[in-house]
Amino acid sequence: MGYENLSYWLSSLDEPLTPRPALPGDTDADVVIVGAGYTGLWTAYHLAQADPTLRVVVLEREIAGYGASGRNGGWCSALFPTSLTGLARRHGRDAAVAMQRALHDTVRAVGRVVAAEGIDCDWADGGTVTLARTGPQLVRARAAVDEARAFGFGADHLALLDADEAAARCGAEGVRGGTYTPHCAVVHPAKLVRGLARAVERLGVRIHEQTTVTAIRSGAAVTASGTVRASVVVRATEGYTPMLPGLRRTVAPVYSLMVATEPLPAQTWERIGLADRETFSDHRHVIIYGQRTADGRLAFGGRGAPYHFGSRVSPGQDREPRVFAALRRTLGELFPVLGPDVPVTHAWGGPLGVTRDWAASVGFDRASGLAWAGGYVGDGVGSSNLAGRTLADLIRGERSELTSLPWVNHSSPRWEPEPLRWLAMNTALRVMTSADAKEIRTNRPSHRAKALSRLLGH
Repeated sequence: MGYENLSYWLSSLDEPLTPRPALPGDTDADVVIVGAGYTGLWTAYHLAQADPTLRVVVLEREIAGYGASGRNGGWCSALFPTSLTGLARRHGRDAAVAMQRALHDTVRAVGRVVAAEGIDCDWADGGTVTLARTGPQLVRARAAVDEARAFGFGADHLALLDADEAAARCGAEGVRGGTYTPHCAVVHPAKLVRGLARAVERLGVRIHEQTTVTAIRSGAAVTASGTVRASVVVRATEGYTPMLPGLRRTVAPVYSLMVATEPLPAQTWERIGLADRETFSDHRHVIIYGQRTADGRLAFGGRGAPYHFGSRVSPGQDREPRVFAALRRTLGELFPVLGPDVPVTHAWGGPLGVTRDWAASVGFDRASGLAWAGGYVGDGVGSSNLAGRTLADLIRGERSELTSLPWVNHSSPRWEPEPLRWLAMNTALRVMTSADAKEIRTNRPSHRAKALSRLLGH
């Protein structure tokens, strides 16, 4: 397989994507981790850092960074799929505040590891600007700031921007205002995950690639080439979780797609902005996201691809020409300077994991030895590090501030069986897409979209 074709990020690495050796046969370990993406590798890293005597093995079906970790938008953020209000409703105000503060600290924690391990991943602390380009979007921007203030977070967490302030950061067309948070760093995601894999190996962790796990059970991860027996088995498979026996309804794999332009000239960037390499989005319902890469491209992505029946995941679903075309049109609408004459040189996609209640979680059942983390809904670059640190404490039996966070041992309900799952997911996508279009036409907020957001716990 040509792994470099999976994303712009993987194609731009200065290293061969040669797989590590597969598991040669049965073996024993203290901890076996299934999945060599961010979650699995951060867990291995912090376990090995905390206790170098632990025998840790990571199993990966393809190569480290094959999944979302090598294809995402490159936002190491403090974003979380459940809002502060939603967390407070489920777990209480103090727990919601603690979770948000832990996510703030996580951005800095990742930065410290990047520096300490010498991981050259184009790290830049530019924060995130989220634009408001319609009246309803401006209402949502103000509501986001009001929510932050209600939980005791000031402008150093989330600031409201007027039109001039927002446009000074990101010169999109028709900007009316927006919000800004400093709690985000932009990264080259494939450089981060590949560098993390090397750091893990330096700590003595074994990574076996080209090793398909066919079953996870108490005390073992089973593969075609052998079984790894371990007292702790960690599932870190995110959007690929439904491919494991008995887990088809645990998360729904939802595809997010991206495009990248050719390197843009300085005069174009003067008009677009992002001088501090801020990540950017806007307050529409169907998420878009972008960044200015270190080599001067604009990498831009969004949702909009359909959910596939039966939680099916396959390489053929990574590319949806209709969605790529829509992303290209949106780029031109946001930045007219990026007209049709500016080439898009790369287009790619991949699945992310969505739980039934839109809530990420991390947990460990000591009786069975089974641990898990995921359901990030696309916000996993940062929160996977928090998950790895938390799992390291849980597995080692350490009580800490991390192990008392509200997502620990949270149990999401299973998704409905098909065809209900397919109908619900794709209907929700259509509702949100039509809501965005209607808000542009009428300049009035969509009541259906607001109701759906509340139903999802946002």
